[in-house]
Amino acid sequence: MTEALSTPSLPLIDIAGLRSSDPAARQAVARELRSACERCGFFYIHNHGIDAGLIARVRAEAEQFFALPSASKLAVDKALSACNRGYEPLRGQTLEAGSPPDLKEGFYIGIDLPEDHPSVLAGRFNQGPNQWPADLPDFRDTMNAYFAAAYELSALLMRGLALSLELPEDHFAPFVTDASATLRLLHYPPQPPQPAPGEKGCGAHTDFGAVTLLLQDDAGGLQVQAIDSDEWIDAPPVEGTYVVNLGDLIARWTNDRYHSNLHRVINRSGRERYSVPFFFTGNLDLQVECLPTCLAPGEAPKYLPVSVEQHLAECYRRTYG
Repeated sequence: MTEALSTPSLPLIDIAGLRSSDPAARQAVARELRSACERCGFFYIHNHGIDAGLIARVRAEAEQFFALPSASKLAVDKALSACNRGYEPLRGQTLEAGSPPDLKEGFYIGIDLPEDHPSVLAGRFNQGPNQWPADLPDFRDTMNAYFAAAYELSALLMRGLALSLELPEDHFAPFVTDASATLRLLHYPPQPPQPAPGEKGCGAHTDFGAVTLLLQDDAGGLQVQAIDSDEWIDAPPVEGTYVVNLGDLIARWTNDRYHSNLHRVINRSGRERYSVPFFFTGNLDLQVECLPTCLAPGEAPKYLPVSVEQHLAECYRRTYG
């Protein structure tokens, strides 16, 4: 494959209009979203509404967590959780089939449900309590506050996506209600001078769910594959923005009109890299089937209907074995 292009070419969208009482302002943002989603499924957003102070606290807490001694991190190892919550050690996931495990460590946070919650008792996929590090007193409150803010922003984007697909603005309300979501803290060591063949911080993959909000530091390393080519496009950090990408659920829903695109991370900065993706995956019970506005006359859906829960379980099975 070719090296990354030197000039990033992902759209930058001001989403302030989605909060406007003026329908024309909301439709103007929706048109930009449609163009970006049809083009590559990746774009930057600004005027997103998440407080900069909260973002700074999340970054600081994430760096402090990954700086903890190994024993402290392993005390909240994801292996101790029945719902994939907690610490994931270095090389704990392989996102690109046939490549070495990813050169990153992580921490998973979801909606915190007690052991006696009906969804937990029923064994619903990835439903249960979070694990929290004992050594960081502000970690839990900070991450819960950020989770709520990212959830609200994801719901806003789903309204914009509905408009972009010529659907009622509240079309995705059942998907957003009682939605599943995952906040993930990631730490990437520098890429080794002589990596194993195919070794990367994060192998080429598409995301599982609907919408991903990515908070990057200034190290860079995110690359997106151009549609219909093998060129890798840099998606460098842009202050005050998120990188947003669509996941496989949106591709299924739109019959691939909107793209869930391959992306990867190679940390060539020579220093530590930290990122915080928020994966919005939706109501587990909802059936995802091709939207009527995404079928031309005589065209058939490419995908069979599937529940959000079934889809997520299969995606996790592929990457964790």
